[in-house]
Amino acid sequence: MLWLLSWKNIWRNKLRSIVVITAVTLGVFAGIFMIAFMNGMVEDRIKSVIRTEISHIQIHQPDFKENHDFSLRINNADSLIQKIIQTKYVAAVCKRIIISSLVASAETNTGVIITGIVPDEEKKVTNISDKIIVGKYFEGRGKNAVVIGKKFVEKLKVTINKKIIITLQDINKNITSGAFRVVGIYETDNTMYDEANVFVRYNDLCILTGLNDTETHEIAVLLTKNESSETVKQELKKNFPELEVQDWMELSPEAGYLVSAMDQYMIIFILIILLALCFGIINTMLMVVLERVKELGMLMAVGMSKPRVFFMIMLETVYLSLTGGLIGIVSGYIICKHLEKAGLNLYFWKEVYSSVGYSSFIYPTIDFQMIVFTTWMVILTGILSALYPAYKALKLNPAEATRTE
Repeated sequence: MLWLLSWKNIWRNKLRSIVVITAVTLGVFAGIFMIAFMNGMVEDRIKSVIRTEISHIQIHQPDFKENHDFSLRINNADSLIQKIIQTKYVAAVCKRIIISSLVASAETNTGVIITGIVPDEEKKVTNISDKIIVGKYFEGRGKNAVVIGKKFVEKLKVTINKKIIITLQDINKNITSGAFRVVGIYETDNTMYDEANVFVRYNDLCILTGLNDTETHEIAVLLTKNESSETVKQELKKNFPELEVQDWMELSPEAGYLVSAMDQYMIIFILIILLALCFGIINTMLMVVLERVKELGMLMAVGMSKPRVFFMIMLETVYLSLTGGLIGIVSGYIICKHLEKAGLNLYFWKEVYSSVGYSSFIYPTIDFQMIVFTTWMVILTGILSALYPAYKALKLNPAEATRTE
């Protein structure tokens, strides 16, 4: 009986109840949507880091990542790759020559990282070949081809089929140069990456520097799933103790931080929203109690116990918060699931997002665990919001309350 009475009581003032329910709905919906939005951004950034920029695991000589020392090379790279490809969870492996170099055009020159790749192997590990917007990705047998980023094109002031001069140090520490023709221009979601990385064929770079085709600076490993990174890293460390093996979280610390901090961020964000809603609900229910002082006094005078009055106010508050919370959760979940497939294109902020390495096309994602957590938090918010108004009702004196006008 008390459960039904409490539900009817919240609709005695329909406008006020609708306002409170709407406020809770919008607050919870905003929380769900923002969490899904941030999840989508983080997942897209991690995918970009792994599939476009670095892969899951990289292997180098110790200290190579600190200074890109040309002499810190891995010998017998092909035999190592054959062993690595047989490791469990490994999907593809490729080798790279990495050189910090100077690139010049007819207009200007600038420093850049030259990466010598085997195109067919690189396609299996990274998706740079899918990012080509002008030209082709090392198709044909022409020598000294180069693929550069769109941002680097703007900086160097060159176009497709134009030549650039790459100046670097060979194995004898002599300065040497080579003319390379731009055959492709790529564009990723990270303009800083586009501006700093240039790709040439592995064999062309070997000829220019005097390296033999069994030497490399970097071996990149793509796995079947992200969760296997730590397992495979430890296995490779055991197999190649003389080399430095790093996973994507070590190679890209900001991406690793996003993963570790995201759960904490989501909890804090939900708590802030629910805390704000909590004070709004408390204020509303205090008004309800003060408006019904005489009514509550009469109920206690005719025999309703104070615990039952306390429980009735508690139920009314929980009903308000739970109704709004569930509507917000369901609507947020449905919309986020739709956008998870359709995507959200923030094209007007594309340059801003790409300047910090994020895509402007976001796929918000929300998991069931977060929905369950939010539901429990809404229920807890309703209970906590009800305590003080219910306590005020409990402290009413029936004799004095019934004389209140």
